[in-house]
Amino acid sequence: MQLLRDSNIDPNIVNYLTEPLNVQLLKSISKKLGVKPSTWIRKNENEYKINNINEIVNDDDQLYLAMIKFPKIIERPIVTRGNSAIIGRPPESVMKLID
Repeated sequence: MQLLRDSNIDPNIVNYLTEPLNVQLLKSISKKLGVKPSTWIRKNENEYKINNINEIVNDDDQLYLAMIKFPKIIERPIVTRGNSAIIGRPPESVMKLID
């Protein structure tokens, strides 16, 4: 966040742990990231393990539904700008969207 602010970018923050997501938004993020949703989920997250999400990890449609139901499995933060997005880990990776 501070890297963005230092670059005079006021980010729009979506707290998807409390604000509901939808499939259309998740598909849009996946397209902006340029990767399948299975690459931006947290496989070590407890909710991933106890809900056997590994059984649907290769089914994008089912995985999007699981991401809505269990948002903690979504990697964070994800920063979007225009038609691009990046996972903000490490934080310096966000600079790719600024340059």
